[in-house]
Amino acid sequence: MTAASNSTQNTQLSDLHGTYPTYPDIPSDRPWFESYERYGITSQIERPADDTSLLEVFERNFARFGNRDAYICMGGSITYRELDTKSRQIAAYLQSLGLKVGDKVAAMMPNVLQYPVVALGVLRAGMILVNVNPLYTSHELEHQINDSGAKAIFIVENFAKTFEDVTDKGSVEHVVICSMGDMLGLVKGFVVNTVVRHIKKMVPSYSLPGSVSYKHALESVSAHEYQRPTLDLSHVALLQYTGGTTGVAKGAMLTHGNLIANMLQINAVMDAAFGDSNGTEVILTALPLYHVFSFMVCGMYTMYKGYTGLLIPNPRDLDGLIKEIDKYKPAFIPSVNTLFNGLVHHEKFKDLDFSNLKASIGGGMSVLPSVAKAWHEATGLPIVEGYGLSETSPVVSFNPMNISEFTAKIGVPAPDTDIILIDDNGQVMPIGERGEICVKGPQVMVGYQNRPEETKEAFTENGYFKTGDIGILDEKGFIKIVDRKKDMILVSGFNVYPNEIEEAMAQHPAVLEVGAIGIPNDERGEDPKIFVVKKKGASVTEKELLDFGRKQLTGYKRPRHVQFVDELPKSNVGKILRKELRKIEGLE
Repeated sequence: MTAASNSTQNTQLSDLHGTYPTYPDIPSDRPWFESYERYGITSQIERPADDTSLLEVFERNFARFGNRDAYICMGGSITYRELDTKSRQIAAYLQSLGLKVGDKVAAMMPNVLQYPVVALGVLRAGMILVNVNPLYTSHELEHQINDSGAKAIFIVENFAKTFEDVTDKGSVEHVVICSMGDMLGLVKGFVVNTVVRHIKKMVPSYSLPGSVSYKHALESVSAHEYQRPTLDLSHVALLQYTGGTTGVAKGAMLTHGNLIANMLQINAVMDAAFGDSNGTEVILTALPLYHVFSFMVCGMYTMYKGYTGLLIPNPRDLDGLIKEIDKYKPAFIPSVNTLFNGLVHHEKFKDLDFSNLKASIGGGMSVLPSVAKAWHEATGLPIVEGYGLSETSPVVSFNPMNISEFTAKIGVPAPDTDIILIDDNGQVMPIGERGEICVKGPQVMVGYQNRPEETKEAFTENGYFKTGDIGILDEKGFIKIVDRKKDMILVSGFNVYPNEIEEAMAQHPAVLEVGAIGIPNDERGEDPKIFVVKKKGASVTEKELLDFGRKQLTGYKRPRHVQFVDELPKSNVGKILRKELRKIEGLE
């Protein structure tokens, strides 16, 4: 296979095919090569030879791991052999609907056993998985359905009302409704569904004529009816939506080759510290699998290694989460600062047995040094930070797993990954100087769905993806993020873009103009704050606007603070100057 150049082909992509992964020729003087040698990390991954898609990877591992538990959730479990059979059933079901290779299928569910079955079923059918945040409002869901062109959706019944309320359902013709207890056995499943529906009343009444149940989808076809498609590394596997740094949510097109490469890159870093351990380790999966960090580390990589994923549907229930940690004693805990902080300050956390813990992996947002210190004191191990984006599958860099202390840096580039830092003129900055982090590697997306111009703008002329983050590279190749080039707000590891908040809040009848920025928050990283100019003669309170935001936006996107102003700072063409708003807040 010949690797194609990202720099020239990103503007001419179909929804189905991208490019084969690009493995860059990395100059030998890059400073991180010294750190690779010091920590035993290979500079190059084994590039796929026999694997022409994710299908080969997982088919091999289903046979290899057999009766080992692939996932555990709420006392239920599914083995790799069962995951093989049920995912082929889902693939066969999708094929029986007349859907074809390259069609988009959305999955809108929390961390339940159905998710890996559906995700693998979609991939095994040669279709493109569209991850959807189940906490989306109907307005947010409508955009993603229409932009992705999804023809089918799997959705947990708790969120079916949201889908019902979507005015324009686009190309969606097939709706499969899952319940929380579907895969927990007859008795336990009945109990869980009864509690969820009737005691906790977590399932709003909905009406979706023509929809079918998850059990019907499984039982209507046999795994033997599955027709294995012919795929290669250039086929798009995943549409992962991201806010990036500006504009509306965009779908990053990630190919089978991108995802395989990132699995192997992560594996190279992990093996350097722990050896080639294909044991029965448990990996805590409290981060939602619809988020790209968890999708790769807790989903794709976990199945690649034959680990057991401990699925946590509601990580906000810290009492329940700590009970699960105590019961299963995970070897790996991937998390974000918010959850690390919540756990380490819980009165029962310090009593846990951490003798089985091998690594605590931080991603999605910066880990605060104070949280890292408290975590190290409680567990005896540092938090090891990594860095990535939806557009990079996601891992770009990682601290070595066998470091002894928290570095407050995002580590060195992953194997087969080149990073440069550039100024506003595109000039490469020297070691110790600030610049925008730009990435080239086999994990980098082939482009944004339906957005050729934005795809083109996202890459430098020589094919590096521009992250929008400002960093500093030190003499050992470690990178520290110091700022963001654009106005993106980062809340608990999720990208929030001011345009969307402003658009939603401007719909309030008393609001004339609104500007949004992020302000520091010790738990979540940042909180959205809005500056509001009221319409003449209008009366509205801060509480009323916050309540309005709850109806318009998902939890992490909602404004947490409101400040009324007489006017917003603007450029001479009328653009709101968020930099000036940050000055008002004392952040500039």
